Amino acid sequence: MYLTEGKKKELFSTYGKSESDTGSAEGQIALFSHRISFLTGHLKVNKKDYSTERALIMLVGKRRKLLNYLKEKDITRYRAIVKALNLRK
Repeated sequence: MYLTEGKKKELFSTYGKSESDTGSAEGQIALFSHRISFLTGHLKVNKKDYSTERALIMLVGKRRKLLNYLKEKDITRYRAIVKALNLRK
């Protein structure tokens, strides 16, 4: 399994407020970024897996919406998470 309970706690403790704070925008963006990188690697091997490709596009859209929300609410938190995860603007 690509995402264990320990990895989730590590992501939320690193980017969120605490490891049990799963609702923060930064934690969710970090989790989506981890899933996106995993699915991208999967699609490099399995080029004709169209259902996974659709799921990847939906995840990118969810992450984009969260980033836009964070950008409107608090620009410093937005800039920090973009820099920490090396995302393009």
